This record gives sequence, structure tokens and C-alpha cells, in this order.
Amino acid sequence: MKAVVLAGGYATRLWPITRNRPKMLLPVGEMTVIDIIFDDLEADDRIDEVFVSTNEAFAEDFEEYLEESEYEKPTLSVEETVEEDEKFGVVGALAQLVDREGVEDDLLVVAGDNLLSFDMSEFVDYFYEKETTSLAAYDVGSKEKAKSYGLVELDGERVVDFQEKPEDPKSTLVSIACYAFPAETLPKIDEYLASDNNPDEPGWLIQWLQSREPVNAFTFDGAWYDIGTPASYLEAVAWKLDGENYINESATIEDSDLGDNVHLMEDVSVRNSSLDNVIVFPEAEIEDSDIRRSIIDRETRIQGLDLSGALIGAHSRLVDEDDGL
Repeated sequence: MKAVVLAGGYATRLWPITRNRPKMLLPVGEMTVIDIIFDDLEADDRIDEVFVSTNEAFAEDFEEYLEESEYEKPTLSVEETVEEDEKFGVVGALAQLVDREGVEDDLLVVAGDNLLSFDMSEFVDYFYEKETTSLAAYDVGSKEKAKSYGLVELDGERVVDFQEKPEDPKSTLVSIACYAFPAETLPKIDEYLASDNNPDEPGWLIQWLQSREPVNAFTFDGAWYDIGTPASYLEAVAWKLDGENYINESATIEDSDLGDNVHLMEDVSVRNSSLDNVIVFPEAEIEDSDIRRSIIDRETRIQGLDLSGALIGAHSRLVDEDDGL
């Protein structure tokens, strides 16, 4: 079995934090988002190769990352785009990868920005038990949230209908961008695209497939985070770290109050400040400030400010002029 980790998105909703870095390499404690998926794939002997599908803009980031990592299975597979409006769409990029890499095996496909409460091996077990195209599905508990995803309708475990981002969801069970395709199904992706079907969201492909062949759904409880917004990133970090703060040993904290879900990276300095639900990237300095529900990028200086819901880009300098500095 081969695996594809989708890592080609530009994550514009997380800019400026992801303006010059892939969101899959955002840190979660001592790991990154994509490490959590790689760990599962590395441990499953049924998966012999992992393709990291990304764009030309982030190819160098992933190349350096993989060279420095201890993972043996992942290799980089680059789609030929450098801007958001040049993207082939997820289905188009997947078809391009299958052709480019000559994939003829069963194929596991998972979004690299997923944080999941189940191991990939559980999903692979399910796929081989059913011997059909399979997807992972999660109850988001809210019809408003369900509008943003592919809605799954089941008869038992069989997918009988699939609606991509419906305006009026009938339920709250959604697909989470984790799929497995039998080898004999892969040529049908080209057939789907050749018929001028939607090349973007994979849910349209699933909708097309389930009307032609059996598709089953692996449903799970627990947690699922689709890291696409500042709020979802903060929530994912809080869940993965189980509410505990993560303070890198090189960080400096003086006369400060740290609340819940505070994530301080290398060489961060916090003095006379209050932080709650905050992620701070390396070499940032925070002084005389009160910051909540915010993400502060590297080498930023903040002094004398009260911030809530902020997203501060790298190398920024935010200083209260009344502080006399």
C-alpha cells in the first residue's frame, strides 16, 4: 500500500503565520502537525511508501524538513504550482501524483493538516476488512459547522449519499479528508476528471464514486481538528497537549502569569506579562503586555499592549508609544 499526505494548500486564512511556511509544519509541542501523521504511517508495515504532495512554493521547506527527519518512508512529490489560483484542486493534484509516481497499489490519502484521535492503522484495518473505497467520518455536532465539509449519509456503514458543503445539511456527519482507494479504483479518478467533474474538493469524487461502486465509512468518536484557521490551530494544540502548557527550556519567563494552553518556543522572552491561550514562535519578546487567544510569529517584539484574537507576523514590532520607547 502507498500513502499520500496532502500538503499543498497555501493556508491563506492563517496568514501571515503561514505566508512563508506550510501549515503542516506548524509546531505542536516538540512535534509538528504532519509529524503526528508520519508517526502513524511509519509504524504500519503495510504502507511501504509515503508521498508528500506539495506545491513548488513549499517544496524546499519540505525537502529540508524530510532531510533532517528520521522518517524513512516519506518522499516529496511536487505539483507544478506556486500560487493559490494555479492549483489543480485536490483531486486534480492526486491524479497528477498517481501518474507522476506510477502508483498501481492500494492508496491511502490523508490531509496533512488533520489532527486525529485514531491511529492510521485502525483506518487501514477497516479498509482491508471492507475491501472497498473507504472514508473516515466524524460527527461535528453542529449543522452550521457541517456546511463547511462534505456531508455523509449512511445506510449502516455504506455511503448512500454525499453532499459537498451543503447549504442545508440534513445531519452533522462529515468526511474528514482521509480516504483509502483500492488499486482497481485509481483509474476511475482519470475517468472522473475527463468528464469535466469538479477537480477541487475530493468530496465530489466520492459522490461520483458512491453512485458507481460501494463506498464505506469508518466513523470514530474522540477528536478531529482541521487546522485551517487561527482558532482551530489553538484548539488543536490545546487538545494535543491535553491542556498543559508547553514551555521550551530555552524560554525566559520573569514576573509573568501563564494561563492555559500557552505554547512558548525556543528563546522566547516573557516579562511582566499575562498570557492565556497563546502560541509564541522562536525569539519573540513580550513585555508589560496582556495577550489572549493569539498567535505571535518569530522575532516579534510586543511591549505595553493588551491583545486578544491577534495574529502577528514575523519580525513585527508593536510597542505602546506611551511606554516611552
